[in-house]
Amino acid sequence: MKSFASPKHLFCLAVLGVLVSLVSQPASSVAAPKPDEISASIDKSIAFLKTKQNPDGSFAPKFGGPGITALITAGLVRHGRADDPMVKKALEYLEKNVQPDGGIYNKGLANYATCVALIAFKEANTGGKYDKVIANASKFLQTLQSQDKDDRFGGVGYDGKGRPDLSNSHFFVEALIAAGVPKDDPAIKNALIFLTRCQNLPGEIQKQDWATKAADDDKGGFVYNPFAGNDKKKNDRVTAAGGLRSEGGMTYSGLKSFLYAGVSKEDARVKAALGWIRKHYTLDENPGMKDAGLFYYYHTFAKAMDALGEESFEDAQGKKHDWRQELFDTLKKQQAADGSWVNKNGAFLENSPELASAYAILALSYCTKK
Repeated sequence: MKSFASPKHLFCLAVLGVLVSLVSQPASSVAAPKPDEISASIDKSIAFLKTKQNPDGSFAPKFGGPGITALITAGLVRHGRADDPMVKKALEYLEKNVQPDGGIYNKGLANYATCVALIAFKEANTGGKYDKVIANASKFLQTLQSQDKDDRFGGVGYDGKGRPDLSNSHFFVEALIAAGVPKDDPAIKNALIFLTRCQNLPGEIQKQDWATKAADDDKGGFVYNPFAGNDKKKNDRVTAAGGLRSEGGMTYSGLKSFLYAGVSKEDARVKAALGWIRKHYTLDENPGMKDAGLFYYYHTFAKAMDALGEESFEDAQGKKHDWRQELFDTLKKQQAADGSWVNKNGAFLENSPELASAYAILALSYCTKK
């Protein structure tokens, strides 16, 4: 005998079907900017940069020689713009700054300029065109690393002669990794020794006097200059207790370096850095520095978050952040009508639109979801 389902039965089946369909659908993906949104922002920045490129292919060479040119080049190549005539001209300029000793610089800042230029050449190294340049630059950089048997050991400064600092040292680690230097190479391992001395992590790992005086809010973060506490001149990075203030850009730089070098996420230094970041997660300012070095902060934030490999980052209050989307939204809001970025705070030369734009372009290159 043929049976017919009642209207009530059919309704229940329909509802059940909808529920099954919803359960079977994958969880909503983490928010990330669409590629065409990023591309539109980069197109605007390129239009601006074309008005700033010098006849020799450089950008703002008075600020660190080939440094800004290299940062812009690396960023644009990462965005797939290697064939843009402006980028090709910039690469030709960088090639002319390759020195007989293997370094890539002109008048100074040999470590910084060589590091960022090496990274630019690595990004543009189609078909092995720059293999030799990269290998020679890597060898040159290692001659600049401090071998002094004191707290400077393993660190790198601007030129291999002055005191080392975290900023130069993190660029050094990134450049060597980009050049293919093994993660267990002494140069990288020794650089991590110095970077560890730049972390507000009192205890068995970090025994420097200033670290033992770290405020709870600074613990786990990193400092730019671990020798600042020894300066006789007044230094606003030194706390009233004699400790050193942790900074956002430096903490992301330190974390990035450890992750790039293959240090485990379970390592005490990495866990402590992440603890500090969870407490200070923001894109409204450079924690500890406010708006000083803000675009440098965005660029190290992006690299460290990308290396961490977490699409959604949970802060200390339990709030989850779609960091790629948040970073894109922040930079999009700050991009000027002419396509540039600039920091009103002139600290660290970020009132130069070429430099601020270079950092912004690099940061945006990490906003595309993998």
